[in-house]
Amino acid sequence: MPTWMKVLLVLGGLLLVLVVVAVVAGFFVVRRYGPGLVEAGKQTYTEGAEYGRRTDNEGCLNEAAARQAHVEGFTDMVKNGVFMQVCLEASRPTPGFCDGVPRQMEIMKGVTWQHQQCKRYGLKIEQQCGQLFQGVQRFCEERARRGGADANVGVSPGGTAPPPPPAPRPPTAPAR
Repeated sequence: MPTWMKVLLVLGGLLLVLVVVAVVAGFFVVRRYGPGLVEAGKQTYTEGAEYGRRTDNEGCLNEAAARQAHVEGFTDMVKNGVFMQVCLEASRPTPGFCDGVPRQMEIMKGVTWQHQQCKRYGLKIEQQCGQLFQGVQRFCEERARRGGADANVGVSPGGTAPPPPPAPRPPTAPAR
């Protein structure tokens, strides 16, 4: 058997062992932590929907930005993203909320806009705030697709940048 064939077989065997180990480890992680994660997801979803019914789009974004200031780790970040998306869907439209929000495919424009929003809300890049505002882009683009209020995502009257919305409230500790 040629040397290259032996190397190929050894690498294939190692790859197979790694896949098996990953599947087994994934099974045990899901078995141990899965129910808790599902419950936390349901709670976050319910919380976002309830908050959204009591406020408008801007109120949801302000609350999510305040929570983002206190996220610790990937799980909190995901939960906050879910909270904001559900809240935005359940909330009343804010006039002009999506004015000037770039489309998701406008990557460079989007990154610049996200950084501006992070600064405006007093969030640091290390807090993954860009992902929070990617959620706003997603929401506005979906709303435009459905033809809802503020369907002029990425466009402002007269082609100029719209005035910024009211300043967000100071960050508060997230409700747990």
